[in-house]
Amino acid sequence: MSNFGRSRRTWLMASAASTLALATAMGSAAQAQDNGSDDDTEVIRVTGFRTAIESAIETKRESSSIVEAISAEDIGKLPDNSIAESLARLPGLAAQRLRGRAQAISVRGLGPDFTTALLNGREQVTAGDNRGVEFDQYPSELLSSVVVYKTPDASLVGQGLAGTADLRTVRPLEQDERTIALSARYEWNEYGALNSGAEDNGYRLTGFYIDQFANDTVGLALGFAQQSSPTQAERWDAWGYPDVAGDLVLGGAKPYVASNELERTAFVGTLEFEPNDRHHTVIDALYSSFEDTGILRGIELPLQWSGASLQPGYTAENGLITSGQFNGVQGVVRNDTRFREADVLSLGINHQFQLNDHWSLEADLSYSSVDRDDTDLETYAGTGAGFGNGASDNLGFSLGNGGFIFDSSLNYADPSLILLTDPQGWGQVGFIKRPSTEDELTAFRASAERSFDQGWISSIEGGIYYTDREKVKTSVEDFIDLANPGANNTAAIPTDLLLEPTSLDFLGISGMVSYDPVAMLNSGIYTLRPNLNADVLTKSWQVEEQQLITYLQFNVDSQLGQVPVRGNFGVQVVNSDQSSTGARAGQGAVLSYTEGDDYTNVLPSANFSFEIMEDTYIRVGAARTLARPRMDEMRASQEIGINNQICTVTDGANPSTFDPTLQDVANGQSCLSVSGGSPILRPYEADAFDVSFEHYFADGAGYVSVAAFHKEISDWVFGSSAREVDMTDAATAIFGSAFVSANPGITQGVLYEPVNTEGGSLSGFEFATNIPGDAVADWLDGFGLYASYSYTDSEISDGSGGLIPIPGLSEDVGNLTLYFERNGFEARVSNRWRSDFLGEVTGFGAGREFRNVEAESVVDAQIGYEFAGGRLDGLTVYLQGNNLTDEEFVTTLNDDPRQVKDFQQYGSTYLIGLSWRH
Repeated sequence: MSNFGRSRRTWLMASAASTLALATAMGSAAQAQDNGSDDDTEVIRVTGFRTAIESAIETKRESSSIVEAISAEDIGKLPDNSIAESLARLPGLAAQRLRGRAQAISVRGLGPDFTTALLNGREQVTAGDNRGVEFDQYPSELLSSVVVYKTPDASLVGQGLAGTADLRTVRPLEQDERTIALSARYEWNEYGALNSGAEDNGYRLTGFYIDQFANDTVGLALGFAQQSSPTQAERWDAWGYPDVAGDLVLGGAKPYVASNELERTAFVGTLEFEPNDRHHTVIDALYSSFEDTGILRGIELPLQWSGASLQPGYTAENGLITSGQFNGVQGVVRNDTRFREADVLSLGINHQFQLNDHWSLEADLSYSSVDRDDTDLETYAGTGAGFGNGASDNLGFSLGNGGFIFDSSLNYADPSLILLTDPQGWGQVGFIKRPSTEDELTAFRASAERSFDQGWISSIEGGIYYTDREKVKTSVEDFIDLANPGANNTAAIPTDLLLEPTSLDFLGISGMVSYDPVAMLNSGIYTLRPNLNADVLTKSWQVEEQQLITYLQFNVDSQLGQVPVRGNFGVQVVNSDQSSTGARAGQGAVLSYTEGDDYTNVLPSANFSFEIMEDTYIRVGAARTLARPRMDEMRASQEIGINNQICTVTDGANPSTFDPTLQDVANGQSCLSVSGGSPILRPYEADAFDVSFEHYFADGAGYVSVAAFHKEISDWVFGSSAREVDMTDAATAIFGSAFVSANPGITQGVLYEPVNTEGGSLSGFEFATNIPGDAVADWLDGFGLYASYSYTDSEISDGSGGLIPIPGLSEDVGNLTLYFERNGFEARVSNRWRSDFLGEVTGFGAGREFRNVEAESVVDAQIGYEFAGGRLDGLTVYLQGNNLTDEEFVTTLNDDPRQVKDFQQYGSTYLIGLSWRH
C-alpha cells in the first residue's frame, strides 16, 4: 500500500474512533438527562449541522440539474471556517491550501481557471491576476448557502467549464420573524508566533439583524463580519538539485518561518420589497476589505550553485547526496514582508414582475469591482558584500523530514557579525515589487417567461445578458541600495530597529538577526533604484471584454409513461469581443501594442430528471460549456528579444549589423522575436455528458448517489507556438528608420505566444452519501455519516502527440464526516483528502509556476452545546480544531519524493467561541 493509502486509512480510523467515543459519551449524558424527567415528553429538536445537511440535500433533490449544495447551520454560520473548506467537502471538489488556508478550488479535476463564481446569481470579478476565484474574498459568516452547478442550463449565465459556484446571501422575507444573531470566536495556533513581532492569536466577530416590516412586504437584512486570523508556517524551499559526479546534490535553499495575519472587515445588506404577488424587488450589497500581512524570516543558503565547496566524504544514496558538508557558504539573511490589501464591492438590483397568470418578466443590474495592491519587500544581510568577503560558514547538512537539516559554524543571530549588505553580489541589498490590479464588471440581464397549464412543456423562458469587464494590472519594481554605505558596501543594523532573534530550530539553526523590514525601509537607510527592465514593463497589461449572451430554454414537467420527468433543454449564444493593451518592450524599445478579436460560441444544453421509483431518480445532462482563457495569457504585453548571431545593435563605435542569409523566419530563426500573451485566444470548450443515480431515504434526511461524467475538451490553451509577425515598429525603434530601409528583411520576426490546441478528454465517477444513524438503528439516533469519493482521469494532448497533466487534477478525492447531534450536544470530525496533483504556486519573480503537489489528508473537528430554554436560550458554545494532524504541503521535483522543492507545515489551529440567536 502506498504512503498515501496508509495515511488515509490511519486517519479515517482515528477520525471514526474519536467521534464515536466522544459522541457515545454525549449520548449517554443526553440519555441520563432524558431519564431524569418522568412527566415531560421528550422533544428532539433537529438543528445545527444535521439541519444544514438536510437543507443541502433538499436543494440537490429539487434541482433539475446535477448540483451540490451547502447550507448554513444557522444565520451567520456555515459548517466550516471558510467557503473553500466547505466546498472541498463536496463530492468531486478539492481545495489547494495557501498559507494554511483552503483557497483555490478544483471541480472534477479542473482547477480554478475553469470554475466561475456567482454571488446571488451574478458574475463576480476576482482579486487575483486571473479568473480563478479566491474564496477568502467572501466571509463564510455572511453567506446562507452555496450551490455548485455541475451541469448548466441555458439560463445559467456566467457558467464555467468545470462548474459554477453560486454564493447566496440571506433573503429577509424568507425568514419567519425578526432575528438577531451574534457570534464571537477566539483563535490561536499551536506554533505560537514564529516571527518576532508577529501575532499569535486572533478573533472573529459576526453580527446579523434581519426583520420584516409593513405586513411582511418589506424585509431588511444587515450583516457584519470582522476577522483577525493569524497563520504560521515553517517552510523549506530548495533551489534545485544539480548533478555532481553522477549524484544529485542540493543546489541551494531558502528555508524560512512565515507569520501571516489576515484582517478582514465585511458588510452585507439586503433590502427586499414584495408589496403583492406581482412585484418583487431585491437590492443587494456586499463590501469586503481585507489585509493580508506576512513576515518571512530565514537564511538563503547558496550551495552547489555558488562558490561554496562540497567537501569529500559525503554520503550518497540511490543517486542523491543525503549528507555532507559545504565550506565557504555565504548565507543571505532575509527579513522580508508580503502585504496584500484588497477591497471588494458587489452591488445588484433585481426586479421580478408577474404580468399575468402566464407571463413574468425579470430585470437585473449588477456591478462588481476589486482594487488590490500588493507589496513584496525583500531585504538582505550577511557577513560581507560579495562572495569571499566577510566570514563564511562551514555548513553540515543531512536529509531530514521534508528537507535538509543543517549544522552551522556561524552565529546568524549576532548583529555585530550580520550586516546590511549584498552577500552574494546580486547587485542590490534588497528588492521591492508593488503590483496592483483593478477589476470591474458591469452586467445587465433581462428575461421573460411564459408558463403553460397543459402539455409537457411547463414554460419557455428567454433573455439577454450583457457584461462589460475591464481588468488592469500594473507593476512597479525597485532595487534597494544602501543610502550611505560604509566600507565594502555594508551598514550596521540600527540598534533601535533590532528585534529578538527569530528561531530556526526546525532547520537546525538556533536563531537569526531580526528586524522590521518596513521600518528599515522607512528609516532612510535605504534608497530605491527603479527597475526598468523589459520583463518588468511587460508585467503591466489591460484586458477588456464585452459579452452578449442570448438564451432560450424550454422547461419540462411531465410524465413519461408512469415516470415523472422534470428538466429543461435550450441554447445559449455567446458573442464575445475582447482586446488587450500592453507594452512591447526590450532592446531599448518601449512600444504600446493593442490587439483583439470577436467571435461567437453556441452552447446547447439539456437536463432531465426521471423519478423511476418513489424517492429514486436518474438524472442525465448534456451540455457544451466554455471557460474563457486566463487574463495573463490574453495580455498584449510582450518582451522583445534579439538573436545576436543574425544581427547586432549599435554599441559605441560598433555599427548595427544584419545578415539576411542567416534569417529563416519560417523555421524560427529571426533577428527579432517577441514573446508574451495572445489577445486573440479563444475559450476552452467542452462537450459534457453526465448521468447520476440518486436515492433518498429517512424522510429526505439521507441519500446515496452515484454519478459518472465525461468531457470532450477542445481549444485547450497550451504552451508557446511560433508564427511570423511584422515587427517594423520595433525594428525602427531599435535600429532606426535608415537602417530598416536598407535592410527590409529585418522587420520580419517570430512571435511566441500561447495557442489553442486540440485538447482531449476528462472522465470520472463520484459517490456520495449521508446516512442518519436512526435510519440504521434506533440506538444510533443522533449519529450520522457524510462521505464522498471521486475518481477522475484525463488525457489532454500537448498538440504534438504527447499528454499533459491538468492543473488541479487529483485522481482520488474524498471526504468523511462523522457527526453526533442530539439534545443540544454536537460533535463532528471530518477528514478530507486528495491524491497528488499539479498545483499552481508563486515562483521566482512572483511568476506563475506549476509543481507536483504531494497527496494530503486534513482532519478537522468541532464540539459544542446549544442551550434551549431559560436565560441562556439560543446560546451555543463550541470548540473547533483545524488541521489537527498538522498535515504538510509538499511540492517535489523530477517525480522523486526526496527532491523536495517546497515543504510547509502550518500547525493546528484552534477556535473557541459562542453564538447567540434571538
